[in-house]
Amino acid sequence: MNSLAARYDGAVHMLGALVPDALLLLVARLGIAAVFFQSGRTKVDGIFHITDGTYALFADEYKLPLIPFDIAAVVATCSEHLFSILLVLGRATRLSAGALFMMTLTIEIFVYPDAWPTHLSWAAILLPLIARGGGNWSLDALFRRKLIA
Repeated sequence: MNSLAARYDGAVHMLGALVPDALLLLVARLGIAAVFFQSGRTKVDGIFHITDGTYALFADEYKLPLIPFDIAAVVATCSEHLFSILLVLGRATRLSAGALFMMTLTIEIFVYPDAWPTHLSWAAILLPLIARGGGNWSLDALFRRKLIA
């Protein structure tokens, strides 16, 4: 039994070496950025003109307490674009992932509370980015290396 456990541990160690943390964090950054960027693109026409339909959606369905619908529409649309782009680049990763995590919580609590499985999956991707940052294959790491060198 001990040798079976040792072989399992060896296999897990080998697999871990084949899949570096930098790759996992890159895939997480690209995957969650795609979700939010595509959502942001549905709210605009052309390069960046927020549609009347977006304002109507925030007025009728995405009602938030304390935030006027027109401001919420602009902030959400800008955030989905900006923070997604930053995640793809791996720049300000923790801040960007944190902002999208707060957006996820807001959506879960105030807009679609029954969609918790989807929001939990987004949180599962965002939390490692908040905790670990963008990884070695990010602009954050490049700038950090330049500062240290």
